[in-house]
Amino acid sequence: MKLPTYFISHGGGPWPFMKQEYGNAYAKLEASLQDIPRQLGVTPQALLVISAHWEEPEFTLMSSSAPGMIYDYGGFPDYTYRISYPAPGSPELAQQVQQLLQDAGIAAGMDAQRGFDHGMYSAIYPVYPKADVPIVQLSLKVGLDPTEHIALGRALAPLREQGVVIIGSGLSFHNLRQFGPAGYAASAQFDAWLHSSLIQADTAARTAQIANWSAAPAAHAAHPREEHLLPLMVALGAAEDDAASCVYHEKTFMGGLTVSSFRFG
Repeated sequence: MKLPTYFISHGGGPWPFMKQEYGNAYAKLEASLQDIPRQLGVTPQALLVISAHWEEPEFTLMSSSAPGMIYDYGGFPDYTYRISYPAPGSPELAQQVQQLLQDAGIAAGMDAQRGFDHGMYSAIYPVYPKADVPIVQLSLKVGLDPTEHIALGRALAPLREQGVVIIGSGLSFHNLRQFGPAGYAASAQFDAWLHSSLIQADTAARTAQIANWSAAPAAHAAHPREEHLLPLMVALGAAEDDAASCVYHEKTFMGGLTVSSFRFG
């Protein structure tokens, strides 16, 4: 069974742990994440998560069997710096991924000290709230070259037939200076381009269009720096010949943004 890959718009900070403060503000995103186990139909052997919040000079894998927590956000209530998502790591999967990448001519390092960042746990807590599925995080590579991250995804593709779900965790619009109504037009334009490129284009054209994302309408207004878009490249590369579908979409995110998440396969 070949499992799908995902690009998830992961929301802001530790939102799943802040129901009292946020109320229903994240209800649509949360529902889309909670639906992933139903879409999969099986409990995966593990998740491989590529988070927008981790960059290294070369692709790097978290190799601890019991990763800690990184609270990589600011200005949130004190208790959010004590939350825990105690999913197990998988040194075995980390080694397997490293070998896949090396076989593809892609250098890959290991980090036994790195903890989970909120690009992982804010996205995955709604999916597996019991933290009972092993998780390995994989970094982005400094330079944020789209073609390198698509190639990374291609090298990871065999994992899909081995019970591993590959998840790119970012945000389809990420311009902190235009969160809210100021980003309404740019987010809508860029999101429409994403839908057209990912869902309507044929697979060969799709890869080329996404690699050339900076030519898209409102591209740099949507992503002044592209780290929150690069996880999409990995999810796409790992399912390059598979159809894409939108699994989350709303037009009022954070006060006026259009954002989406996608599944491949």
